[in-house]
Amino acid sequence: MKKIAGTTQGSHPVSSLALVGLESVATSEVQSCAEPTLTMLGHSPLLAALCALALPPACSARVAVVTGATRGIGRGIAIELGRLGHTVYALGRSSRGRQTRDRPVAAGLDLTVESTAEAVTAAGGVGHGLACDTSNDAEIRNSLLKISAEQGGKIDILVCSAYTTPPGDLRGEFWTQGMEMWDACNNVGLRGVYATCLHAMPALLESSRSSGASDGPPPLVILVSSFGGKSYTFNVAYGVGKAAIDRLASDMAFQLAKHRIGTISLYPGVVKTEGNLEMEKQGTWAAASGGLDLMTGETPALSGKAVCALAGLGADVLLTKYSGKVAVVAELAKELGFAEDDGSVPPSIRSLKYLAPNFVFPAIERESGKPVPDWMKSAVPDWLLPWSVFSGGPPPEPK
Repeated sequence: MKKIAGTTQGSHPVSSLALVGLESVATSEVQSCAEPTLTMLGHSPLLAALCALALPPACSARVAVVTGATRGIGRGIAIELGRLGHTVYALGRSSRGRQTRDRPVAAGLDLTVESTAEAVTAAGGVGHGLACDTSNDAEIRNSLLKISAEQGGKIDILVCSAYTTPPGDLRGEFWTQGMEMWDACNNVGLRGVYATCLHAMPALLESSRSSGASDGPPPLVILVSSFGGKSYTFNVAYGVGKAAIDRLASDMAFQLAKHRIGTISLYPGVVKTEGNLEMEKQGTWAAASGGLDLMTGETPALSGKAVCALAGLGADVLLTKYSGKVAVVAELAKELGFAEDDGSVPPSIRSLKYLAPNFVFPAIERESGKPVPDWMKSAVPDWLLPWSVFSGGPPPEPK
């Protein structure tokens, strides 16, 4: 019997300690998986099996591939896909036989493909760890051929999250950074993404063909990008690479629409990854980030929940409303109804609720020498800046 969703507590539409009934959840625009009625009956294989029989097709187990899955956002996405009972292939450079350490992390962490695969299985899915360096075309091709062969020629969900941390001063001027900065930002982060999509496409096309013309969830490609694709962030090479990822999602969507395959560029916010948390601990985060408050940021799991929510959408909604576009994790949380494990939903980076405390209020306090009143801080609305305004550039650097 396959492992299915519903046996591990979480905040997905389908997850609980045990389920005794299912209610269909629908809005005017979105049909998602059933919402379980919860009861504290413990982890019961019988209940899980009964639940699996009651789940609509949108929630059935699928095959997912996640690159960059050994740490950070990629690891969070892989584990959350596991919570829905999916078979997840966790790809990354670090394995227990081949460790890599681009950034310092806390001591004792097992950030390997094997560890992620084990976490996927523990969450209720079927995890497979596969060492793969996405800067190497042959490794990408061979890994995806292996996965396709093991899964009957099909892949349902592809998430490209692999990225190499650039060396040196991330905020330097481009003419001082050399081609090393370009290669660091855009070899794995852009070329590797293109190569992964290219080699995965035959299996995604086969998944689409085998599913027919139903309005169930179509195959989906998620490219993890960032707000640097819309507004200046860090340096020139970084922004150009992220804008290219966004265009890759858009242009692939144009060609893949007739095949019923969706492609989306995903924007997480400031994320509490293992590397970022270690920088905060060492006191280097503020300078590297420009003073952003990491502790109010998102967990990697929130990006995973965004991917799960998008992957559960029917073809009509996914392909017409989201495919080919940028989707912001924090904004999706409000649209599609998911949250952090504690129930909170952080504001989008382009929201006044985020911009005011991180940029506007500190500038006011520096210039006036006085603190901004608490009532003013608490009264900031959660209004989104239009992309045309947000893309105008970052706030001025403090003098």
